[in-house]
Amino acid sequence: MLRIAVTGIPGIGKSTVVAKAAEKLADQPGFKIGGIQTAEIRKEGQREGFSIMDLATGKTGVLGSIRESGPRVGKYHVNLEDLEKIGANALRSAMDCDLIVIDEVGTMELKSEAFVSAVKVVLESDKPVLAVLHRSSSHQLVQRMRREFEVLVVNEKNRDGLPGKIANRFREMR
Repeated sequence: MLRIAVTGIPGIGKSTVVAKAAEKLADQPGFKIGGIQTAEIRKEGQREGFSIMDLATGKTGVLGSIRESGPRVGKYHVNLEDLEKIGANALRSAMDCDLIVIDEVGTMELKSEAFVSAVKVVLESDKPVLAVLHRSSSHQLVQRMRREFEVLVVNEKNRDGLPGKIANRFREMR
């Protein structure tokens, strides 16, 4: 089973690489993708937080925001309710999919035990996974994923070509 994780510095395009790879794979008839995708929430050009979306249902919520309450990560507060109701549930529900996307296993997401537990369920399965990993996390789960996954570092030189290369690797697996 193929498991690929991308990592890199903040803002380099890790989530974009994963989203574009997933888009390329979603074009295949009968190829079902589940899991989660995060995106920036911007207002007047300023990042105010991050959204989280269930890829199978399209349900979207707030992962973290400068306007939320909850555990603090930098200037953001983690919305544990949406992270668990949307994020953790999306991962648990993705077991019938051909590919599970986890964007991201990072500092905000790791504040939720329910999310960590859901990621562990995915890791114990035989499902192919495409994930984004925080570049310097020492969390046990991230360290495990670094050991068990093929880890690709996203940089300015490779980020445009990576989505196609990643998609091709998952196509070859089928």
